[in-house]
Amino acid sequence: MSAQTILITGATDGLGSALAREVAGLGANVLLHGRDSARVEAMRQEISEATGKRELRCYVADLADLAQVRRLAEEITQTCDRLDVLVNNAGIGGGPRDRARRETSRDGYELRFAVNYLASFLLTETLLPLLDRSGSGKDAPARVVNVASVGQAPIDFDDVMLERGYDSMRAYAQSKLAMITWGFDLAERCDPARVTVNSLHPATLMDTKMVTEWFGYTMSTVAEGTEATLRLVTAEELDGVTGRYFDGKREARADAQAYDPAARRRLRELSERLTGTETS
Repeated sequence: MSAQTILITGATDGLGSALAREVAGLGANVLLHGRDSARVEAMRQEISEATGKRELRCYVADLADLAQVRRLAEEITQTCDRLDVLVNNAGIGGGPRDRARRETSRDGYELRFAVNYLASFLLTETLLPLLDRSGSGKDAPARVVNVASVGQAPIDFDDVMLERGYDSMRAYAQSKLAMITWGFDLAERCDPARVTVNSLHPATLMDTKMVTEWFGYTMSTVAEGTEATLRLVTAEELDGVTGRYFDGKREARADAQAYDPAARRRLRELSERLTGTETS
């Protein structure tokens, strides 16, 4: 792990911070992302003191703003000569049930679709050349790990931004299925000897601030989710394994739409248009 460089988005709280502590403790060079510079720096100091790891880099970007996502990708490309693992962990829930309402991102997109999915799409696709270079010429490929959810809802391509009959749970579930669907599509486009792409539901209703605020109760621990996610980051038996969805440590089936080639193509075209990444 000492030769590994790992980027974790949303590393200042919950699963992201716990995972960052674990991989730093294993000796990895960790890239910490958050949207608040003070919190990112505080997390860097905490992990450094706990693990003795000094090579911890901090990156700040609000994933609700695609311009900041592009800048984040550029900063990582310019400051890092390799990227062995990208963990797309950052995300938002539905908010307090009594105050759940439709919100939009800086770019005018439905907020959960923008933060939970489009930001990961843009960041990963932009960093793909760096991941591909890092995964070539070595025994193990680079890895993309998407932190999704068992809560999934089919993408309504006629109303992706949920302007009609908004529901925060549906918004969250649609964004997570989009992440899984795109993950399957990206896995097909990547050489598994160089880059693998897998998604997981880490654990059900972990004891995080997001879950407590949204549901008012929890069913599992961050430690359980961290263990499952760490397996996708580090397990040697998963070298070359790609295009899969896991429920915890068990391989599972996602919503049927994720396996529909037409839906994958339609989602990719939509995502490229919304993020301005179309190629001629």
